Amino acid sequence: HQGRDRGGPLGPSSAWWGRQTWSHLTYLSNFYCKTPQKLSMYSWYGSVRLYHFRVPEDSVLVCWHLTVTRGSGSSCGNHNISIYIRSGAPPVINPIDTAFPNETAFLLAYNLTASISSGQNTTIFNVSNPEPGDWFIAAHLPKDNGKIEQKGFSSMCSYFFQPQMFVRRVIDMPILESKAPLLQTVSSPEKPAFLKFFVPDYSTHLIFHVWGCSTEGVEGADCPLIITVGSTSLQPFSVRTVNCTGMTSCAVRLLTPPWETWIRITVESIYVNLTTTFSVSANLTVGCKPKSVGLIGDFLAKLNTNSNCVSGANNSAVVGNTTMSGNTSLMLEPFGNECLRTYSVFKEELDVVSVQFSVIGGPNLIVLTQAPTLIPLDLTSFADTGGTLNLHLKLNQVCCHSASVISYSVPLYASFFNLNVSPTAFSQGYSLNLNVTSPKAALRLPFPEAAMWYLTLQVLCPDNASDCANVSSTVMTSVYLSACIDECGTYGECRLLRSYSYLYASCVCKAGWSGWGCTDGSTAQTYARQLVAALLLTLSNLSFIPPIIVALHRCYFAEASVYLFTMFFSTFYHACDQPGVTVMCIMDYDTLQYCDFLGSLTSIWVTILCMSRFKDIYKYTLFMLGALIIAMSMQLDRRGMWNMLGPILFALLVMVLAWVYRGVKRRQCYPTTWKRWVFFLIPGIAIAIIGLCVYVFTETDENYFYTHSIWHIMVASSVVFLLPPREYQKEPWGCSRKFCGYQICKNEKEELYTVT
Repeated sequence: HQGRDRGGPLGPSSAWWGRQTWSHLTYLSNFYCKTPQKLSMYSWYGSVRLYHFRVPEDSVLVCWHLTVTRGSGSSCGNHNISIYIRSGAPPVINPIDTAFPNETAFLLAYNLTASISSGQNTTIFNVSNPEPGDWFIAAHLPKDNGKIEQKGFSSMCSYFFQPQMFVRRVIDMPILESKAPLLQTVSSPEKPAFLKFFVPDYSTHLIFHVWGCSTEGVEGADCPLIITVGSTSLQPFSVRTVNCTGMTSCAVRLLTPPWETWIRITVESIYVNLTTTFSVSANLTVGCKPKSVGLIGDFLAKLNTNSNCVSGANNSAVVGNTTMSGNTSLMLEPFGNECLRTYSVFKEELDVVSVQFSVIGGPNLIVLTQAPTLIPLDLTSFADTGGTLNLHLKLNQVCCHSASVISYSVPLYASFFNLNVSPTAFSQGYSLNLNVTSPKAALRLPFPEAAMWYLTLQVLCPDNASDCANVSSTVMTSVYLSACIDECGTYGECRLLRSYSYLYASCVCKAGWSGWGCTDGSTAQTYARQLVAALLLTLSNLSFIPPIIVALHRCYFAEASVYLFTMFFSTFYHACDQPGVTVMCIMDYDTLQYCDFLGSLTSIWVTILCMSRFKDIYKYTLFMLGALIIAMSMQLDRRGMWNMLGPILFALLVMVLAWVYRGVKRRQCYPTTWKRWVFFLIPGIAIAIIGLCVYVFTETDENYFYTHSIWHIMVASSVVFLLPPREYQKEPWGCSRKFCGYQICKNEKEELYTVT
């Protein structure tokens, strides 16, 4: 059981959860459940099972039941299941301690561990005063050991994870208004007091006052209360707690409270089962507001000037009495006054998890010393939380109207934050500094929270602020949401993932690279190792040349064609399948993979049927029928065990029946000579079994390049031993004097059990 009664983001305990009636407020319960999903060993974010929940407004308690179910079997061991919980966006995790890309700001999600030693384990996790809105839960098994499991040949134990959410919410929570006191009562633990207060835009200062406390049976006017302001998001400083014990009145002050949102106020008493009456009020200060843009005209003009979606890049628009071209460098003045300047922003959705923010009048912005410049960025949709928010700033010039007073090394200060984790109320934002020596800055935020984000820019004077009165800077801004950081670089691939209807993206790394953006090269493969791996996996397919020569020499032209097909596509499939930079793809990867699997299985099929020594008409009929069935099965599931074993076992059964038929009819073992068994069949079968064991049981991510090369060589070598000798009536290489005459007709009349 996770949680504590007071003093932190978790709790209260399950005893509080069990109460049916806490106070005069009306409480209702909601229940939510997700379908169990099979957990995977962690190798990248795609190994994580992600669940999305929606916590209703005015929820005062959330209880998660996190159930892990283990399958039965000898391979099932005791594992620790890693579980992550985050509000507003998917959890940012780093279970294997890899490095994040430069200029990336992140805060790891709250995590807990669930141990499972029996069939099922349930962890209960309580969160009081939860942040309303989107919550995400992620879970995975420990780090992947790199073992390549062949489908159907491994006995991996299955672990299933199922989260359930139980919500207790208030439907008549009192609303506190500015400068309008409310009289409340509280009795812990059954009757805590809950209130909420709405904060409008551009609020700068919020104070909650508590006074006039009176506790039954206790003398004095002290306030035995604990006030908690804010909602729990499991991030540091998400709530503000003040203990009023020993004071006749107390206050909670918030600088820059979160805008356009409801703030929760929770009041609890330190006394148990004693009622305390108190008064509470709020005092809100709304600071400097931007200049009004008007109702219609100015908005439409600026939108047409800068919107590619509306007017295109070269259209013109009339602003006032001035005609401006859409590709002009002239900047529109922001709406502002002496204390705040703001720019309007155009949000353009380009693709899934891809958004471009264009500043109206930008991208070059004028930033002054007198007032900060505020740029709002709308990321309130939870569909925008599955990517990476990118910010790039470039200081183009610093202009000074009195150059003799100020130098050109004046720094530019930038702050990037959302007011749900505002830089002063509950948490810290992200700060950037630019000057002439460092004119560029960048910031990346993986999985940004769903909220209104704000970029503030202002020129600051390091010494005397009065010297900077006439200084302005031109700053180029670029803000956009991308699926992955820098498209995962050279050694990664950005993949779009889905959990139910929610879409998000992550990097899958290769060639030993790791990290959120595939930039951690601590375990990366060198170029020499990549080259050796590529050469081994491709050139090992040349071991099919001897089987091709033997087949041609013995007049098995169809078999030789299949071996040639397999050698060609296996070579170029592995050339395209390389994880690093030594890659060459002559056609689509999926096509190469399909042809490789098809050729490999067909080669085994025709070899075994060739060993059966059927008449040509029967043999080629089985060749064609088997090839069609194999093609179908490879399309259904290329890695399915029975899709591969089915044709092979059937071919072996046909071969054994043919050999038994010949042995019974001849009254002796078939093949008849001991030399054929000792020098050809037994070595060929042994080589094939060894190659199969290497393929199924020994391959890992680390040794794949040489173990799979051994598999190529062993399979090709076994074919040389297993191919039967040519028929006596056929000359070597098939060069008979009558290519399509009497001799071929005679061969068709020979017995199917030609003496070998």
